Amino acid sequence: MPIRREHRFFYPIDWPQLSATIRFRRAGGRCELCARPHKQTVFHLGDGRWWDAEAASWRDGRGRLICLAIGEDDVLGTVKTTRVVLAAAHRDHDTCNNSARNLAAFCQRCHMLHDRPEHRRRRWLTLFRRKALGDLFRGPYARP
Repeated sequence: MPIRREHRFFYPIDWPQLSATIRFRRAGGRCELCARPHKQTVFHLGDGRWWDAEAASWRDGRGRLICLAIGEDDVLGTVKTTRVVLAAAHRDHDTCNNSARNLAAFCQRCHMLHDRPEHRRRRWLTLFRRKALGDLFRGPYARP
């Protein structure tokens, strides 16, 4: 996922090289949580289960091999495809902390699940600020 222009200042100059080291050298081109391969189109069921063509088996959202019955949950009607792209993620959401222990190679799904609490926090702050500005400029004495 590209870095937003307003956030680029927080990343080091050598971020592309650092990210590539984490994603391909350490993680071997696979997500560190679910083991999805980079730049591959995978079949998935939408709940984290996906088909690993190399292992010729289904995997769960944590990358563990699972046995999936053909008729289970109407599997054939819900199979979708997605193209996997790995990104380097900060485990503690601090872009200044670029230690190898703090960085992880995540696919889009795992990255969004990891960032969900932070996104909720930022969304709440944005809405809180908008409401505060609205109260400030549209108070009881403001003209209609």
